[in-house]
Amino acid sequence: MSDATLLHSDLPGLKKIKSGKVRDIFDLGDRLLFVATDRISAFDCIMPNGIPRKGEVLTQISHFWFDQTANLVPNHRLARPADPLPASLQPFAHQLARRSMIVQKAQPLAIECVVRGYLAGSGWKEYRAQQTVCGLKLPPGLTESAELPEPIFTPATKAETGHDENIPFARAAEIVGADRAEQVRDLSLKIYQMARAYARQRGIIIADTKFEFGSSDGRLILIDEVLTPDSSRFWPVDQYQPGRGQPSFDKQFVRDYLETLDWDKTPPAPRLPADVVAKTQAKYLEAYERLTGHQL
Repeated sequence: MSDATLLHSDLPGLKKIKSGKVRDIFDLGDRLLFVATDRISAFDCIMPNGIPRKGEVLTQISHFWFDQTANLVPNHRLARPADPLPASLQPFAHQLARRSMIVQKAQPLAIECVVRGYLAGSGWKEYRAQQTVCGLKLPPGLTESAELPEPIFTPATKAETGHDENIPFARAAEIVGADRAEQVRDLSLKIYQMARAYARQRGIIIADTKFEFGSSDGRLILIDEVLTPDSSRFWPVDQYQPGRGQPSFDKQFVRDYLETLDWDKTPPAPRLPADVVAKTQAKYLEAYERLTGHQL
C-alpha cells in the first residue's frame, strides 16, 4: 500500500452528494458510498495537504467497531472490508481500497450523541466557569482531564460549518422526541462503556466520543464513523496524568504546530511540514494497531 495522499475522491459517473471535512459521499441509488479522504482540519480549517492513509485508518477502525457493537445496535454498513466491490465501482478500486464503505441510506437524527468519561475540551471550559457540563452539575474540585465519577451523555446540535453546540438533554428531547432521546442516550452510554473498557486494556483511554444515529425503515441504526481518532479523544494510558492536557492519537501535532505560527486560524490554512505530517500519520496508524492488534 502506497503512502500517496487522497485529498479529493473523483469518481466520474457517480453523483457526489456531500463533501465534508474528511468524507465524500456518493449516491449509488438505493445505497450510499462513503469515501474517507486523507484531508485533515484544525480550528475548522482544512489543511492544504493531508495525512497519508488517514482515511484508511478511519474506515478500518469504524469497520472494527461496527463488528464489536453489532450485538448492541444495528448499523448502516452493508459491505464488509473483504467483500468485493460492485461492478460499477470496480474501475475505482485503487482509489477506494480500504477507505470506502457501502452503507444503507438513513435519515440522520438532528443531534450529535456525545459521551464524556473525562473532563476535557469544551466540557472542561464549562466546568471551570460554572461546575457543569451541558448543564449537568458535577462534583467540585475536578481538574483538567480528570476521570468523571461516571460517563455522562452531553448531546449537541449539528453544525454544517464551525463547532457543534452543546445542549441540555431536555433540548435534545425537544428536537428528536423524548423516547428517542432516551434511547440514544442509553445506547451511547452502553457503547462507550464497552469500548472504553476494551480500549483501556490495549493502552488507550477513550476520553470522550461522538456517535451519530439515523432512522432506516423505522429502525434506529448507528451511522457515520464510530470511535475513531477523529470522532473521539484517544489518550495513551501510560502517559495519563490528570491536571493538564493529555498527549493524544489524533491531530495534536497539527494543532501544536499551528499554534506556533502567526496565523489567524482563518482560511487559507498553511501547508503542514513533512515532519508534522509523518508524526501525525504514525499516531493514526498506532491507534489502529493498538485497538485491533493488526498492522494496516
